Amino acid sequence: MRLRQIEVFHAVYTTGSISAAARALHVSQPSVSKVLSHTQTQLGIRLFTLVRGRLVATDEGHALFTEIKDIFERLGSLRKAVGNIRDLGGTHIRLAVVPSLGLHVAPMAITRFRQDHPQVTFEVQTLHHDELFAALYERTCDIAIAYDPPSHPRMKRRDLDSGELVLLYQAGALPAAGDSVPLQVLHNQDMVGLTTGGPLGDLLNRELRRMNIQAREVVANQTFYVAAALARCGAGMAVVDEFTARASVGGGTDYRPFSPSLRFKLQYVHLEDRPPSKAMSRFLTLFTRTLRESRQADAGTG
Repeated sequence: MRLRQIEVFHAVYTTGSISAAARALHVSQPSVSKVLSHTQTQLGIRLFTLVRGRLVATDEGHALFTEIKDIFERLGSLRKAVGNIRDLGGTHIRLAVVPSLGLHVAPMAITRFRQDHPQVTFEVQTLHHDELFAALYERTCDIAIAYDPPSHPRMKRRDLDSGELVLLYQAGALPAAGDSVPLQVLHNQDMVGLTTGGPLGDLLNRELRRMNIQAREVVANQTFYVAAALARCGAGMAVVDEFTARASVGGGTDYRPFSPSLRFKLQYVHLEDRPPSKAMSRFLTLFTRTLRESRQADAGTG
């Protein structure tokens, strides 16, 4: 049996009439009658009998329906999958984010996205800035989200939002702190992770040099969330991005932005010849909204 014959037989079986089957399939009644007649002739069996104006399946028809029911359901799944591919441009997103975005914002955005698009699956990895381009080149990810990623001739960057560096410290260490703190508060302070690499480390170090601020780096590390854990344990203060701070605050720690603020861009990066799919574009929109809502929620509880 051809797929069209299966569709017609299923429609007649479930509706009980040629006219209802035609309406369900959005075709004419003669078309349904022709396909059903050809199917019965081809198979050499009678599939339906007319009982009080309704087509009722014969024993052979019942047996055939049992066999094709699973096939028909798989056809429905196939149509849905094709529709998803057409509407979203693919149903698997391979995402790379810097580690601090993997603490809260990215997991929340992925969860929210899959609630609306459960057919979309994700592969997520956290990478430092110097690893992002390699992952894109080697095509182990399709898109990367990072802070002020450097320009590259084969890469395209697009803005998502902005963020700022903040000071994370044990509650009580700065009793006179207002809504923000000056960068000079770092002078002669024990600091952890102060010279973390990447664009944000460069941003901080430029400002420290410009203002001739001398801070004591007592523990060096390369990851903001490790610096946050060290600050939480009392090893020293830490300068981290605001997203790490929000995910780490509590348990006796607090944070403040700097005044004037030290801001950076959040951007997504992709290979020039591999632009985001429809699914990725929708996810990036939701990611930005999730990031902003998390910031607003924090401001509302602060």
